[in-house]
Amino acid sequence: MSLKIAIAQINATVGDFAGNRARILDFAERARQQGADLLLTPELALCGYPPEDLLLRADFCETCERELDALANSLQGIAVLVGHPEKRDSHCYNAATLLNDGQRLATYYKQRLPSYEVFDEERYFDSGDGPCVLTLKGIRCGVNICADVWEPGAADLARAAGAAILLVLNASPYHMGKRERRTEVLRQRIATTGLPVVYANLAGGQDELVFDGGSFVLDSRGLLCCQLPQFEEALAVVDFVDGEPQPGAIVAAPCLEAEVYQALVLGVRDYLGKNGFPGAIIGLSGGIDSALTLCIAVDALGADKVRAVMMPSPYTAELSLSESREMVRLLGVRYDEIAIEPAMLTLGSMLEKQFAGLPADTTEENLQARIRGMILMALSNKTGSLVLTTGNKSEMAVGYCTLYGDMAGGFAVIKDIAKTLVYRLSRWRNTRSYVIPERIINRPPSAELKPDQTDQDSLPPYAVLDAIVEAYMEKDLSPREIIARGYAEADVRRVVHLLKISEYKRRQAPVGIRVTQRGFGKDWRFPITNRYRDPY
Repeated sequence: MSLKIAIAQINATVGDFAGNRARILDFAERARQQGADLLLTPELALCGYPPEDLLLRADFCETCERELDALANSLQGIAVLVGHPEKRDSHCYNAATLLNDGQRLATYYKQRLPSYEVFDEERYFDSGDGPCVLTLKGIRCGVNICADVWEPGAADLARAAGAAILLVLNASPYHMGKRERRTEVLRQRIATTGLPVVYANLAGGQDELVFDGGSFVLDSRGLLCCQLPQFEEALAVVDFVDGEPQPGAIVAAPCLEAEVYQALVLGVRDYLGKNGFPGAIIGLSGGIDSALTLCIAVDALGADKVRAVMMPSPYTAELSLSESREMVRLLGVRYDEIAIEPAMLTLGSMLEKQFAGLPADTTEENLQARIRGMILMALSNKTGSLVLTTGNKSEMAVGYCTLYGDMAGGFAVIKDIAKTLVYRLSRWRNTRSYVIPERIINRPPSAELKPDQTDQDSLPPYAVLDAIVEAYMEKDLSPREIIARGYAEADVRRVVHLLKISEYKRRQAPVGIRVTQRGFGKDWRFPITNRYRDPY
């Protein structure tokens, strides 16, 4: 007995019901032409994920109901298991409904509602409490949705109800190591249920989240039978014979640097594309952060939609200028140089009386950053293109950034990329084609806001800084535990102090792409007003 199941790894857009419906119909027709009996979509594919507080609007849920009927009436020759929200009286469910021949044949309600990391589903949904088993060509298929399979229970109920195959709809956002973790978790479910699994995951960017796809099929022994690519839409049809999946195409996992880089490219492409921005503007500095951001933007949007602006000051090294010019030549983007010294002199004159008798300090340095931010935002306002900020996670953690200066912009591309990873990604990108001059990669990092300045004048070495930030912020280790790992107490005290007092800056930072298990965004909710002091 044969059952052909197609996986629709689609890029849905939140709120674009007509567009998402058209996408599902397109995948359904392609799957039908390949002989598929069933098409499996990702979680909430009809409305996009996560819809957040749109779910609190009655009109949003009513629109979804109409679109679900329209989808059912448009399907021909294939069944589709589609993810959608469903309102029933005063309850709202994260649902999956089997559509066939214009009818809704069965609906499953998600049982496990995650409210951790970036998830907040208990705010919006009620939990389902029972299994749903579909009979297709004589084969019984159980349904789960995403978090249902991350712990025992829901899959076991499907097995007890007679399921021979487990179908899982997912909107599982990317972070480093997530692909391997998904496979590990599903193998744990298979070990207790004996059910082969079809795992369909969303692909695409949604604000700070990136959904990497990477959908897969495991047989009843937990062996990989099919693996779809990451960070792109894809369709695969898997033939189940007597309940077991037959071998299909397996796309090999990329190296970590390639995976993260693809996530950043997809995040930029979808943020600008889905929000209708015609292009991107990036302030070049001659440093590695702006260089990497420029590369990502060009790879995401094309050189014709990216503009680089160099804004030298009297402290800008000739190396910064020469290497920036070389890089834009290699990438083929529009490049402008706008010197900021006239604005520095004007502001200095305007503030001379106010600053009389006070020594020069970071105030004057921040003015330079704010002049640059003002220029970039003026260009953005005039052209409609979005300013991409270039600050990395290490800087955001300790406040090594200027409000309304280098933080000014609409999207923070490398906000969740530690400085040490910035170097790794830059070197990896040069293996594809040489675009970042070696002197940019090898030079000591500097904000160039005063003579002979380097980042390490104010911060511990980045290898030390990044390790402390990861331990404290991502893993919730105490300062005592971090010091016990061999880090100097003075460094730990300084980094933890800076991390805490910089929260007010991060609250005002642009949204940025998440690639770690805990980024400065949905995952991180730290009080600004806070007198707690960690024990040492």
